[in-house]
Amino acid sequence: MSGAGADLAAGIARFLSETKGRDITVDNIVPVSAGARRSNVLLDAHDGDRTIPLVATITPAAIEQAPTTAEAGIRELAREAGVRVPKMHGVCTDPSYVGGSFMLSERIDGETVPRRVLRAVHEQGIGELVAEQLGESMARLHSIDPADAPDELPGDPDENPAEAELTAIEEQVSTLLSERPVFALALRWLERNLPSRPTKRAVLHNDMRNGNLIIGPDGLRAVLDWEVARRYGDPMRDVAYPSMRMWRFREDANEIGGFAGRDALIRGYERAGGTFDEDRYEWWKVLCTVWWGAGLATQVAAHLDGTASNIVMAASGRRVPEIEWDLLMLLRPKGF
Repeated sequence: MSGAGADLAAGIARFLSETKGRDITVDNIVPVSAGARRSNVLLDAHDGDRTIPLVATITPAAIEQAPTTAEAGIRELAREAGVRVPKMHGVCTDPSYVGGSFMLSERIDGETVPRRVLRAVHEQGIGELVAEQLGESMARLHSIDPADAPDELPGDPDENPAEAELTAIEEQVSTLLSERPVFALALRWLERNLPSRPTKRAVLHNDMRNGNLIIGPDGLRAVLDWEVARRYGDPMRDVAYPSMRMWRFREDANEIGGFAGRDALIRGYERAGGTFDEDRYEWWKVLCTVWWGAGLATQVAAHLDGTASNIVMAASGRRVPEIEWDLLMLLRPKGF
């Protein structure tokens, strides 16, 4: 095991031993992904005669985005509601163990890399099944009373979620994308078509799409990456988000994550108790596209100012023109 791997194993073993009150060892450290903000590492924890396969999700202290305890709390709440979520085995907010906050969760076999996911899904003919299961997971999440979610999650029961998010995005665009007219056009459209307050408020994952899912031959096995979850949101935001072209990974004909058309997602969503609203869905589809464009610009800024200087953050800038194209296609007159 390399020096970095040995240090990581020692830090996690120390955390587990202290929290469980008995000697636990860790080995077989295997880094499997490094996103813009967090990394995932496979490991085996040895507790007496038991070997427990786990995943550590680590967020460096310098770029902590959301309280790890709140994320862990909403994951467990969602799992209890029937959402496919890996079981939690530990949460640590003390950076002295591994250099940042981390969560330990059960390891679930399957594929997460989007293009490999789509290749396997279409070879096995389970695209509609996955889209339906995704809709079911959203509906079960949206059935949770937002008041039961961790208090640390963002969200205000008295605000219009659409208006609040549009205001926040306008500020980001003004700061980072002020000279890009397509974003200005999209913001004007969003303002003119702003929906009223939803009749139902919900707990939202806010990033439930291809790339944050574990997929196997039986379909959707787990929903990952709950770091931007919120409460008191509009359910149609979650439903619209995986429809963005960015998350289809060249399978543009299949609106939902490259898996299937929206009808499959709606079937699963309504079967599990959700209510689909097409007008709100279309509005949130545009909003989410602007939101992701602003997010890409934010990642570039974090690279440039040294907050999170890495190639993933730096490369985000090249995707902004793609977002502009997507917005023009979404806003073009019908029949154009």
